[in-house]
Amino acid sequence: MVTFDGSTGATTVAITGASGSFGQALLRAWSRQPAAGQGIRLVALTSGQRPLDLRDAAGKAIPVEQAAWQIGQENALRPLLERVDVLVLNHGINHQQARSREATDLALEVNALSSWRLLELFAEVVRQRPGAGRPQPEVWINTSEAEIQPAFSPLYELSKRLLGQLVSLRALDLGGASGPLRIRRLVLGPFRSALNPIGLMGADFVASQALAQARLGCNLIIVTPNPLTYVLMPLHTLGRWLYFKALTRA
Repeated sequence: MVTFDGSTGATTVAITGASGSFGQALLRAWSRQPAAGQGIRLVALTSGQRPLDLRDAAGKAIPVEQAAWQIGQENALRPLLERVDVLVLNHGINHQQARSREATDLALEVNALSSWRLLELFAEVVRQRPGAGRPQPEVWINTSEAEIQPAFSPLYELSKRLLGQLVSLRALDLGGASGPLRIRRLVLGPFRSALNPIGLMGADFVASQALAQARLGCNLIIVTPNPLTYVLMPLHTLGRWLYFKALTRA
């Protein structure tokens, strides 16, 4: 098969939050890629022990390796990350109306800091392993439309905006032509899930659109019914990149 960067060979894709609606939709979408039975190995990273039962449109089981992990124990995933080519950071929580110290701590840990730690860990693993004959490793980070738009959940907005800031800052060293990774940011509008049961879009539609934009070479992947996001998000990301570039050093 041909991967998104044009290289050939098998690709291992690991997705956090794989038990959620979008995580499962992404696994199904990846399984439909050309030569998926031979060219793509799927790894579902979840916080629970319940086995996933993923099936395609015809009802056939989709082969997926499942691995459990916990927030704060990211380093335990190092052996698995050594064989991963595409890491999708998709896990998150949304405790609407909460504002307690405990809820704030949990939202920051789950939605922002754990993804940042996994990004740094994967970059470290990639630097240490041989790169010959492998596609350029990628990290896809689901920061959400909440980076710049109200999500009617203050803690969700705060934590996702922190994640967006961290990604923009660290991409200066970890991404681009000189970095070890290709970093793609997923900016998704409201889709139906356990976190948002009244979302306007279906998770499978959003996943297919995300992969389609990745095949076109997009690093900023936006899927939303809100036209303002398509205008504001690129400007916001560019402005933040220029600000961090001007005021920080490697």
